[in-house]
Amino acid sequence: MTSITPRRVALVTLGCTRNEVDSEELAGRLSAGGWELVEDAADADVAVVNTCGFIEQAKKDSIDVLLEASELKASGRTQAVVAVGCLAERYGRDLAEELPEADAVLGFDSYADLSGTLRAILDGARPASHVPSDRRRLLPLTPTERRVAVADVAVPGLGAAPGQAPAGGADAAYGAGADALLRARAPRSGPSVVRARLDQRPWAPLKIASGCDRRCAFCAIPMFRGAFVSRHPDDVVAEAHWLADRGVREAFLVSENSTSYGKDLGDLAAMEKLLPRLAEVEGLDWIRVSYLQPAEIRPGLLEAIVATPKVVPWLDVSFQHSAPGVLRRMRRFGSSSAFLDLIDRIRALAPEAAIRSNVVVGFPGETAADVEELAAFLTAARLDVVGVFGYSDEDGTEGATLRDKIDAGEIADRVAELTDLVEELTAHRAAERIGSSIDVLIEELSAEDGLAIGRASIQGPDIDGQTTLPLTPDLAVGRIVAARVVGSEGVDLQALPR
Repeated sequence: MTSITPRRVALVTLGCTRNEVDSEELAGRLSAGGWELVEDAADADVAVVNTCGFIEQAKKDSIDVLLEASELKASGRTQAVVAVGCLAERYGRDLAEELPEADAVLGFDSYADLSGTLRAILDGARPASHVPSDRRRLLPLTPTERRVAVADVAVPGLGAAPGQAPAGGADAAYGAGADALLRARAPRSGPSVVRARLDQRPWAPLKIASGCDRRCAFCAIPMFRGAFVSRHPDDVVAEAHWLADRGVREAFLVSENSTSYGKDLGDLAAMEKLLPRLAEVEGLDWIRVSYLQPAEIRPGLLEAIVATPKVVPWLDVSFQHSAPGVLRRMRRFGSSSAFLDLIDRIRALAPEAAIRSNVVVGFPGETAADVEELAAFLTAARLDVVGVFGYSDEDGTEGATLRDKIDAGEIADRVAELTDLVEELTAHRAAERIGSSIDVLIEELSAEDGLAIGRASIQGPDIDGQTTLPLTPDLAVGRIVAARVVGSEGVDLQALPR
């Protein structure tokens, strides 16, 4: 009997941790469809690039990666390059026309049968390019009416319809030959997990919702990600078990707006109920909640984050600005005083908690006085990490239609000014932690430098700095070490085991 070499596919992921979850769902679907997953696009028959379409630089990076992957078709095994993800969903046919090097530009609706589409492309087919639409219109306006309608709408990263197994089970949905990967159940009687790990990190993003109902004037995400849809708690817990079984020590809960979790389930306290269930997952040691909207943070949610075992003392609060006039034009709520009051409430509950945020400067109509107010707020807030971004018009957003635009050079100057301030403030905040006790998740061992590199529980993945420890024989990736902070450099910490 002649053996058939399986087709190989590489998934290249750009953008945020939500995109990483989407890529691992696609990896699960492709593995179930008989594809062999490889890391290097040069070793693959098809390179699937999961693009980011959030801001201008992310779009440029995505296009550069697509062009680089396309060059492999002339020199390596790669026969096709396919664009998926947010940039493909947002621009679709226009992207395909501007980037003929890509063999296909596919939207979210193509994810369920990506395996069949990729095989067709290798056989010479040229699928029609995705035609974008406002995905908010695919679901009812009333959140609680979305539970039934969402079964017919593609929601990347949530696997099957939230809270529902595919009709007839995994075999019916993915074919009788579906790999056991898609039939994996955790716990055994729980929902199926549609995912395959693409790395060996001791932490993993875990998507709890998708989409957003907010109408921030600078943000296009709701248009191409759609209306807010919570993932059913049973599905979230099942995937947490699945991740823990594969060596994940930290579950990083991600969504476009975690404070809205449960509103379409008819339960605004759903997060407070979910966190204790996740804390019971054996093998999972840390739970981290990302992207909290300050206007939606309830006292009960704060108390649950602080009091639930395994939930780390880290709050990712999306302030975006602090001057009331700018916030109103952004279609957001709050003020410097309101935000400082929230920070005081957080620190009253958890004095050592870390608080991180992002701010946008240069929004139309922003004055020099507004920038001064933002700087004063950041100085008073003593945040642990702050990302500073310059405003740019995004297609289809209200901000793009506003007058009183700020000159690009002036925006760059304001970004530089705030960045310098933030670097000074966050370095001082890190230095304040010298002498304190922390727990550190080891992520990397560097024999050359004699260091174990990881993150304290007060540091989020990828962007919040790192903590280093002297390398000793007993340290291993995935181990959580009790330590004492002995030094700092910028937002990075140096520690010794306790």
